[in-house]
Amino acid sequence: MFTGIVEETGVVLDIEDTDAGRRLRIETTFDGLAGGQSIAVDGACLTVEEYEGGEWFSVFLAAETLDRTTFDAVAEGQEVNLERALAADERFDGHVVQGHVDGTTDIVDIERVGEDWAYTFELPAGLAQYVVEKGSIALDGISLTVARLDESAGTFSVAIIPTTYHETTLSQKEPGDAVHVEVDVFAKYVERMLGLAETDAEAGADVAAVREALGEYR
Repeated sequence: MFTGIVEETGVVLDIEDTDAGRRLRIETTFDGLAGGQSIAVDGACLTVEEYEGGEWFSVFLAAETLDRTTFDAVAEGQEVNLERALAADERFDGHVVQGHVDGTTDIVDIERVGEDWAYTFELPAGLAQYVVEKGSIALDGISLTVARLDESAGTFSVAIIPTTYHETTLSQKEPGDAVHVEVDVFAKYVERMLGLAETDAEAGADVAAVREALGEYR
């Protein structure tokens, strides 16, 4: 599990394509790495294969990951946001981020507002119901709060403070660029439970109707 608090940005050093997927080697200052460790790369939970502590690590991207992310277009020299999995005794500063990218969306507009920036994004297809004003959302692995939701325009906006702007890859983004989206997992669970409850209620009503009909028949 992650919190969406980016620890550093790393550089993609090498890309290797195979029949099974794609392998990336990423520069990092992270020490104490281990094979099998989880690292969120632009918000996607990936597993460390090989590594050189304090220098680099490699991860493998299967077809499912490439289909759901922008890593099919990643280039050598590109910077990516990095976060190691949360330790049990650490402070929880962001929100619950699983590292399971739900989809992508494009930046519509970037506006300087005083010392901050307002980034506007398209409401991601199939995920709009999970985007709520003042709710949490992870974009390229960054824990952010939805500042404004404009359903008529099909957009939502987030406010970016200077620290986030300078310490993540957002400062390198432009309108038209795509980012990874992970919506609030709790919203998905609530939707699932409500759907099951509605199904059970409908099933209960059908059973009651059958029982009533059988009673009249007898």
